[in-house]
Amino acid sequence: MAAYGQTQYSPALQPAGPYASYTHHTQGYSMPSYNIKTEDGLSHSPGQTGLLGYSNFSSTPSSQSLYSYSHTHGYPPTPGKEEGVPTRRGSDGKLRGRKRASDPAPPLDSDIERVFIWDLDETIIIFHSLLTGTFSTRFGKDSSKAVSLGLWMEEMIFNLADSRLFFNDLEECDQVHIDDVASDDNGQDLSTYNFGSDGFQSPAGAGSLCLGSGVHGGVDWMRKLAFRYRRVKEIYNTYKNNVGGLLGSPKREEWLQLRREMEVLTDLWLTQALKALALINSRPNCVNVLVTTTQLIPALSKVLLYGLGSAFPIENIYSATKTGKESCFERVSQRFGRRAVYVVIGDGAEEETVAKKKNMPFWRVSCRADLEALSHALELDYL
Repeated sequence: MAAYGQTQYSPALQPAGPYASYTHHTQGYSMPSYNIKTEDGLSHSPGQTGLLGYSNFSSTPSSQSLYSYSHTHGYPPTPGKEEGVPTRRGSDGKLRGRKRASDPAPPLDSDIERVFIWDLDETIIIFHSLLTGTFSTRFGKDSSKAVSLGLWMEEMIFNLADSRLFFNDLEECDQVHIDDVASDDNGQDLSTYNFGSDGFQSPAGAGSLCLGSGVHGGVDWMRKLAFRYRRVKEIYNTYKNNVGGLLGSPKREEWLQLRREMEVLTDLWLTQALKALALINSRPNCVNVLVTTTQLIPALSKVLLYGLGSAFPIENIYSATKTGKESCFERVSQRFGRRAVYVVIGDGAEEETVAKKKNMPFWRVSCRADLEALSHALELDYL
Protein backbone atom coordinates (compact mmCIF):
# COMPACT_ATOMS: atom_id res chain seq x y z
CA MET A 1 0.00 0.00 0.00
CA ALA A 2 1.16 3.49 -0.59
CA ALA A 3 2.49 5.43 2.33
CA TYR A 4 -0.15 5.87 4.99
CA GLY A 5 -2.43 8.75 4.30
CA GLN A 6 -2.86 7.95 0.63
CA THR A 7 -6.55 8.10 -0.20
CA GLN A 8 -6.60 5.91 -3.27
CA TYR A 9 -6.66 2.11 -3.08
CA SER A 10 -6.64 -0.29 -5.96
CA PRO A 11 -9.83 -2.40 -5.71
CA ALA A 12 -8.22 -5.40 -7.34
CA LEU A 13 -6.05 -7.78 -5.40
CA GLN A 14 -2.84 -8.41 -7.23
CA PRO A 15 0.36 -10.24 -6.43
CA ALA A 16 2.78 -8.31 -4.28
CA GLY A 17 5.19 -6.10 -6.16
CA PRO A 18 8.89 -5.71 -5.50
CA TYR A 19 9.81 -6.40 -1.93
CA ALA A 20 11.89 -4.05 0.15
CA SER A 21 14.68 -5.53 2.15
CA TYR A 22 14.27 -5.95 5.88
CA THR A 23 16.76 -5.38 8.63
CA HIS A 24 16.89 -8.23 11.09
CA HIS A 25 17.79 -7.55 14.68
CA THR A 26 19.38 -9.99 17.00
CA GLN A 27 17.28 -10.98 19.95
CA GLY A 28 18.39 -8.81 22.83
CA TYR A 29 16.37 -10.56 25.49
CA SER A 30 16.64 -14.10 26.74
CA MET A 31 14.21 -16.11 28.81
CA PRO A 32 16.30 -18.11 31.22
CA SER A 33 13.48 -20.33 32.42
CA TYR A 34 12.13 -21.23 29.00
CA ASN A 35 13.46 -22.23 25.65
CA ILE A 36 10.77 -20.57 23.57
CA LYS A 37 11.26 -19.17 20.15
CA THR A 38 9.39 -15.88 19.91
CA GLU A 39 8.78 -13.80 16.84
CA ASP A 40 11.32 -11.24 15.86
CA GLY A 41 12.60 -9.87 12.58
CA LEU A 42 11.04 -6.48 13.26
CA SER A 43 10.60 -4.19 10.28
CA HIS A 44 11.89 -0.65 10.63
CA SER A 45 10.20 0.70 7.58
CA PRO A 46 8.32 3.92 8.42
CA GLY A 47 5.18 2.77 6.66
CA GLN A 48 3.58 0.84 3.82
CA THR A 49 5.55 0.81 0.60
CA GLY A 50 2.86 -0.43 -1.76
CA LEU A 51 -0.85 -1.29 -1.58
CA LEU A 52 -0.19 -4.95 -1.97
CA GLY A 53 3.33 -4.79 -0.62
CA TYR A 54 0.43 -6.31 2.12
CA SER A 55 -6.92 -9.50 15.21
CA ASN A 56 -13.22 -9.62 20.40
CA PHE A 57 -14.41 -10.65 23.48
CA SER A 58 -18.88 -15.25 25.09
CA SER A 59 -19.13 -18.75 25.83
CA THR A 60 -20.55 -20.88 28.59
CA PRO A 61 -18.02 -23.07 30.37
CA SER A 62 -18.34 -26.80 30.34
CA SER A 63 -18.80 -28.69 33.56
CA GLN A 64 -15.42 -30.30 33.18
CA SER A 65 -12.92 -29.21 35.75
CA LEU A 66 -9.49 -28.02 34.75
CA TYR A 67 -6.60 -30.39 35.19
CA SER A 68 -4.55 -29.94 38.29
CA TYR A 69 -0.95 -30.15 39.27
CA SER A 70 0.29 -30.14 42.83
CA HIS A 71 2.37 -27.02 42.21
CA THR A 72 -0.37 -24.84 40.77
CA HIS A 73 -2.48 -22.41 42.69
CA GLY A 74 -6.23 -22.35 43.15
CA TYR A 75 -8.66 -22.81 40.28
CA PRO A 76 -10.84 -20.14 38.77
CA PRO A 77 -14.49 -19.52 39.53
CA THR A 78 -17.18 -20.24 36.97
CA PRO A 79 -16.62 -17.66 34.25
CA GLY A 80 -19.23 -15.12 33.39
CA LYS A 81 -20.04 -13.89 29.93
CA GLU A 82 -18.48 -10.99 28.16
CA GLU A 83 -19.64 -9.29 25.03
CA GLY A 84 -18.40 -11.07 21.95
CA VAL A 85 -18.92 -11.70 18.28
CA PRO A 86 -20.06 -14.94 16.66
CA THR A 87 -17.26 -17.16 15.45
CA ARG A 88 -16.94 -19.48 12.50
CA ARG A 89 -16.82 -23.16 11.79
CA GLY A 90 -13.70 -25.06 12.65
CA SER A 91 -12.00 -27.49 10.35
CA ASP A 92 -14.41 -30.20 11.48
CA GLY A 93 -17.38 -28.12 10.37
CA LYS A 94 -18.67 -27.58 13.90
CA LEU A 95 -19.77 -24.15 15.01
CA ARG A 96 -17.40 -22.50 17.46
CA GLY A 97 -18.67 -20.06 20.06
CA ARG A 98 -22.11 -18.57 20.56
CA LYS A 99 -24.54 -18.44 17.68
CA ARG A 100 -27.51 -16.09 17.68
CA ALA A 101 -30.71 -17.44 16.18
CA SER A 102 -30.62 -14.77 13.46
CA ASP A 103 -27.08 -15.52 12.36
CA PRO A 104 -26.62 -17.18 8.97
CA ALA A 105 -24.85 -20.52 9.00
CA PRO A 106 -21.08 -19.98 8.83
CA PRO A 107 -19.46 -21.27 5.65
CA LEU A 108 -17.54 -24.49 5.35
CA ASP A 109 -13.81 -24.30 4.69
CA SER A 110 -14.45 -25.05 1.03
CA ASP A 111 -16.80 -22.05 0.79
CA ILE A 112 -14.28 -19.52 2.11
CA GLU A 113 -13.43 -16.94 -0.54
CA ARG A 114 -10.70 -14.98 1.20
CA VAL A 115 -8.23 -16.06 3.87
CA PHE A 116 -6.31 -13.46 5.87
CA ILE A 117 -3.13 -15.04 7.24
CA TRP A 118 -1.85 -13.02 10.20
CA ASP A 119 1.49 -12.89 11.94
CA LEU A 120 1.20 -12.41 15.73
CA ASP A 121 4.08 -10.62 17.48
CA GLU A 122 4.61 -7.02 16.40
CA THR A 123 1.72 -7.31 13.95
CA ILE A 124 -1.37 -7.89 16.10
CA ILE A 125 0.26 -7.64 19.50
CA ILE A 126 3.25 -5.77 20.88
CA PHE A 127 5.30 -8.07 23.07
CA HIS A 128 8.81 -9.04 22.03
CA SER A 129 9.79 -5.50 21.02
CA LEU A 130 8.92 -4.30 24.52
CA LEU A 131 11.51 -6.68 25.94
CA THR A 132 14.22 -5.78 23.44
CA GLY A 133 13.63 -2.02 23.73
CA THR A 134 12.96 -1.77 20.01
CA PHE A 135 9.41 -0.47 20.43
CA SER A 136 10.36 2.29 22.87
CA THR A 137 13.28 3.38 20.69
CA ARG A 138 11.23 3.52 17.48
CA PHE A 139 8.23 5.28 18.93
CA GLY A 140 9.78 7.44 21.62
CA LYS A 141 8.34 5.60 24.61
CA ASP A 142 9.65 5.17 28.16
CA SER A 143 12.06 2.27 27.77
CA SER A 144 12.00 1.16 31.41
CA LYS A 145 8.19 1.18 31.38
CA ALA A 146 8.12 -0.81 28.15
CA VAL A 147 10.52 -3.46 29.47
CA SER A 148 8.58 -3.65 32.75
CA LEU A 149 5.28 -4.25 30.94
CA GLY A 150 6.93 -6.77 28.64
CA LEU A 151 8.31 -8.76 31.56
CA TRP A 152 4.93 -8.58 33.29
CA MET A 153 3.14 -9.93 30.23
CA GLU A 154 5.80 -12.60 29.76
CA GLU A 155 5.19 -13.82 33.31
CA MET A 156 1.45 -13.98 32.69
CA ILE A 157 1.89 -15.82 29.36
CA PHE A 158 4.03 -18.58 30.82
CA ASN A 159 2.09 -18.78 34.08
CA LEU A 160 -1.09 -19.42 32.10
CA ALA A 161 0.67 -21.85 29.78
CA ASP A 162 2.18 -23.81 32.69
CA SER A 163 -0.70 -23.78 35.15
CA ARG A 164 -3.64 -24.24 32.76
CA LEU A 165 -2.41 -25.45 29.38
CA PHE A 166 0.05 -28.27 30.22
CA PHE A 167 3.11 -26.47 28.93
CA ASN A 168 5.32 -28.30 31.44
CA ASP A 169 4.27 -31.55 29.73
CA LEU A 170 4.04 -30.29 26.16
CA GLU A 171 7.03 -27.99 25.73
CA GLU A 172 9.10 -30.76 24.15
CA CYS A 173 6.08 -32.16 22.27
CA ASP A 174 5.15 -29.05 20.35
CA GLN A 175 2.69 -29.39 17.48
CA VAL A 176 1.90 -27.20 14.51
CA HIS A 177 -1.86 -27.54 15.05
CA ILE A 178 -4.09 -28.48 17.98
CA ASP A 179 -5.51 -31.54 16.16
CA ASP A 180 -2.21 -33.00 14.95
CA VAL A 181 -2.27 -35.88 17.46
CA ALA A 182 -6.06 -36.27 17.58
CA SER A 183 -5.84 -39.61 15.76
CA ASP A 184 -4.16 -41.06 18.88
CA ASP A 185 -7.13 -40.03 21.07
CA ASN A 186 -9.59 -42.86 21.85
CA GLY A 187 -12.32 -40.42 22.89
CA GLN A 188 -12.22 -41.39 26.58
CA ASP A 189 -14.28 -39.22 28.94
CA LEU A 190 -11.82 -36.85 30.62
CA SER A 191 -14.20 -35.25 33.13
CA THR A 192 -12.72 -37.25 36.02
CA TYR A 193 -9.35 -38.00 34.45
CA ASN A 194 -6.36 -37.17 36.65
CA PHE A 195 -3.66 -35.70 34.46
CA GLY A 196 -1.37 -35.19 37.41
CA SER A 197 -1.09 -38.90 38.21
CA ASP A 198 -1.40 -40.68 34.85
CA GLY A 199 2.33 -41.23 34.64
CA PHE A 200 2.84 -39.08 31.55
CA GLN A 201 6.30 -37.63 31.18
CA SER A 202 7.99 -36.03 28.25
CA PRO A 203 10.73 -38.59 27.57
CA ALA A 204 14.27 -37.71 26.66
CA GLY A 205 14.34 -36.94 23.00
CA ALA A 206 10.62 -36.21 22.97
CA GLY A 207 11.19 -33.62 20.32
CA SER A 208 12.04 -36.30 17.79
CA LEU A 209 9.01 -38.31 18.91
CA CYS A 210 6.56 -35.49 18.52
CA LEU A 211 7.76 -33.19 15.81
CA GLY A 212 7.18 -34.84 12.50
CA SER A 213 10.06 -37.27 12.39
CA GLY A 214 7.68 -40.13 11.76
CA VAL A 215 8.71 -41.79 15.00
CA HIS A 216 6.12 -42.07 17.76
CA GLY A 217 6.12 -43.11 21.36
CA GLY A 218 4.13 -46.07 22.59
CA VAL A 219 0.39 -46.19 22.03
CA ASP A 220 -0.34 -45.50 25.72
CA TRP A 221 2.01 -42.51 25.84
CA MET A 222 0.65 -41.04 22.60
CA ARG A 223 -2.90 -41.39 23.90
CA LYS A 224 -1.98 -39.44 27.05
CA LEU A 225 -0.38 -36.79 24.86
CA ALA A 226 -3.54 -36.56 22.76
CA PHE A 227 -5.65 -36.25 25.95
CA ARG A 228 -3.65 -33.19 26.92
CA TYR A 229 -4.14 -31.50 23.59
CA ARG A 230 -7.85 -32.32 23.71
CA ARG A 231 -8.15 -30.71 27.15
CA VAL A 232 -6.23 -27.66 25.94
CA LYS A 233 -8.74 -27.36 23.11
CA GLU A 234 -11.66 -27.66 25.54
CA ILE A 235 -10.18 -25.02 27.84
CA TYR A 236 -9.55 -22.66 24.94
CA ASN A 237 -13.06 -23.02 23.58
CA THR A 238 -14.57 -22.58 27.04
CA TYR A 239 -12.62 -19.49 28.03
CA LYS A 240 -11.63 -17.87 24.74
CA ASN A 241 -13.98 -14.96 25.39
CA ASN A 242 -13.51 -14.93 29.17
CA VAL A 243 -9.87 -15.41 30.05
CA GLY A 244 -10.57 -13.49 33.27
CA GLY A 245 -12.69 -16.42 34.39
CA LEU A 246 -9.82 -18.78 33.61
CA LEU A 247 -7.31 -16.66 35.51
CA GLY A 248 -9.47 -16.11 38.58
CA SER A 249 -8.76 -13.50 41.25
CA PRO A 250 -6.42 -11.78 41.80
CA LYS A 251 -4.80 -12.64 38.46
CA ARG A 252 -7.82 -11.33 36.58
CA GLU A 253 -7.45 -7.87 38.10
CA GLU A 254 -3.73 -7.92 37.42
CA TRP A 255 -4.37 -8.90 33.81
CA LEU A 256 -6.92 -6.12 33.29
CA GLN A 257 -4.50 -3.55 34.67
CA LEU A 258 -1.70 -4.85 32.46
CA ARG A 259 -3.89 -4.74 29.36
CA ARG A 260 -4.86 -1.13 30.12
CA GLU A 261 -1.29 -0.04 30.64
CA MET A 262 -0.07 -1.77 27.49
CA GLU A 263 -2.78 -0.12 25.40
CA VAL A 264 -1.75 3.29 26.72
CA LEU A 265 1.93 2.65 26.03
CA THR A 266 1.30 1.30 22.52
CA ASP A 267 -1.24 3.98 21.52
CA LEU A 268 -4.10 1.45 21.26
CA TRP A 269 -2.21 -0.79 18.83
CA LEU A 270 -4.19 -3.88 19.86
CA THR A 271 -7.49 -2.03 19.65
CA GLN A 272 -6.73 -1.09 16.07
CA ALA A 273 -5.72 -4.66 15.20
CA LEU A 274 -8.95 -5.96 16.75
CA LYS A 275 -10.92 -3.57 14.57
CA ALA A 276 -9.41 -5.03 11.42
CA LEU A 277 -9.94 -8.58 12.67
CA ALA A 278 -13.59 -7.85 13.49
CA LEU A 279 -14.20 -6.38 10.05
CA ILE A 280 -12.89 -9.59 8.45
CA ASN A 281 -14.89 -11.77 10.87
CA SER A 282 -18.07 -9.89 9.99
CA ARG A 283 -17.86 -11.00 6.36
CA PRO A 284 -19.71 -14.20 5.45
CA ASN A 285 -16.98 -15.83 3.36
CA CYS A 286 -13.76 -14.52 4.89
CA VAL A 287 -11.66 -15.97 7.69
CA ASN A 288 -8.73 -15.00 9.93
CA VAL A 289 -5.89 -17.50 10.32
CA LEU A 290 -2.89 -17.09 12.62
CA VAL A 291 0.57 -18.40 11.72
CA THR A 292 3.13 -17.65 14.41
CA THR A 293 6.68 -18.68 15.19
CA THR A 294 5.75 -18.92 18.87
CA GLN A 295 5.28 -22.52 20.11
CA LEU A 296 1.64 -23.59 20.00
CA ILE A 297 0.86 -23.59 23.74
CA PRO A 298 2.44 -20.18 24.51
CA ALA A 299 0.80 -18.88 21.34
CA LEU A 300 -2.63 -19.97 22.64
CA SER A 301 -1.76 -18.31 25.95
CA LYS A 302 -0.93 -15.08 24.10
CA VAL A 303 -4.14 -15.22 22.08
CA LEU A 304 -6.22 -15.64 25.24
CA LEU A 305 -4.42 -12.93 27.23
CA TYR A 306 -4.58 -10.38 24.42
CA GLY A 307 -8.31 -11.02 23.92
CA LEU A 308 -8.04 -12.54 20.46
CA GLY A 309 -10.13 -15.66 21.08
CA SER A 310 -13.16 -14.45 19.12
CA ALA A 311 -11.02 -13.58 16.12
CA PHE A 312 -9.23 -16.93 15.95
CA PRO A 313 -10.99 -20.26 16.50
CA ILE A 314 -8.36 -22.67 17.81
CA GLU A 315 -8.48 -24.62 14.54
CA ASN A 316 -7.23 -21.48 12.77
CA ILE A 317 -4.01 -21.20 14.80
CA TYR A 318 -0.77 -22.69 13.49
CA SER A 319 2.69 -22.71 15.06
CA ALA A 320 5.63 -22.45 12.68
CA THR A 321 8.26 -22.94 15.38
CA LYS A 322 9.64 -26.18 13.98
CA THR A 323 8.40 -26.30 10.41
CA GLY A 324 8.67 -22.68 9.30
CA LYS A 325 5.97 -20.46 7.88
CA GLU A 326 6.10 -21.78 4.33
CA SER A 327 5.02 -25.23 5.51
CA CYS A 328 2.17 -23.68 7.53
CA PHE A 329 1.05 -21.52 4.60
CA GLU A 330 0.94 -24.67 2.50
CA ARG A 331 -1.26 -26.41 5.08
CA VAL A 332 -3.60 -23.43 5.16
CA SER A 333 -3.88 -23.26 1.38
CA GLN A 334 -4.56 -27.00 1.17
CA ARG A 335 -7.28 -26.65 3.80
CA PHE A 336 -9.16 -23.79 2.16
CA GLY A 337 -8.42 -24.68 -1.44
CA ARG A 338 -7.05 -23.00 -4.53
CA ARG A 339 -10.20 -21.00 -5.21
CA ALA A 340 -9.65 -18.82 -2.15
CA VAL A 341 -7.62 -15.61 -2.25
CA TYR A 342 -4.93 -15.44 0.44
CA VAL A 343 -3.78 -12.15 1.94
CA VAL A 344 -0.77 -12.19 4.28
CA ILE A 345 -0.48 -9.55 7.02
CA GLY A 346 2.77 -9.25 8.95
CA ASP A 347 5.87 -7.31 9.89
CA GLY A 348 8.65 -9.79 9.26
CA ALA A 349 10.81 -10.92 6.39
CA GLU A 350 9.81 -14.60 6.59
CA GLU A 351 6.10 -14.14 5.96
CA GLU A 352 6.82 -11.55 3.28
CA THR A 353 9.22 -13.85 1.46
CA VAL A 354 6.79 -16.77 1.60
CA ALA A 355 3.91 -14.58 0.44
CA LYS A 356 5.97 -13.42 -2.54
CA LYS A 357 6.97 -16.99 -3.37
CA LYS A 358 3.34 -18.13 -3.25
CA ASN A 359 2.07 -15.09 -5.14
CA MET A 360 -0.01 -13.98 -2.17
CA PRO A 361 -0.63 -10.25 -1.58
CA PHE A 362 1.31 -8.99 1.45
CA TRP A 363 0.28 -6.16 3.78
CA ARG A 364 3.17 -4.90 5.83
CA VAL A 365 2.54 -3.71 9.41
CA SER A 366 5.42 -1.66 10.75
CA CYS A 367 3.48 0.95 12.72
CA ARG A 368 -0.01 1.53 14.08
CA ALA A 369 -0.91 3.64 11.05
CA ASP A 370 -0.55 0.56 8.86
CA LEU A 371 -3.31 -1.14 10.88
CA GLU A 372 -5.50 1.95 10.54
CA ALA A 373 -4.94 1.90 6.79
CA LEU A 374 -5.78 -1.82 6.72
CA SER A 375 -9.08 -1.20 8.52
CA HIS A 376 -9.83 1.63 6.10
CA ALA A 377 -9.17 -0.58 3.08
CA LEU A 378 -11.39 -3.30 4.59
CA GLU A 379 -14.19 -0.82 5.27
CA LEU A 380 -14.08 0.31 1.67
CA ASP A 381 -14.08 -3.33 0.46
CA TYR A 382 -10.76 -2.88 -1.28
CA LEU A 383 -9.48 -6.03 0.43
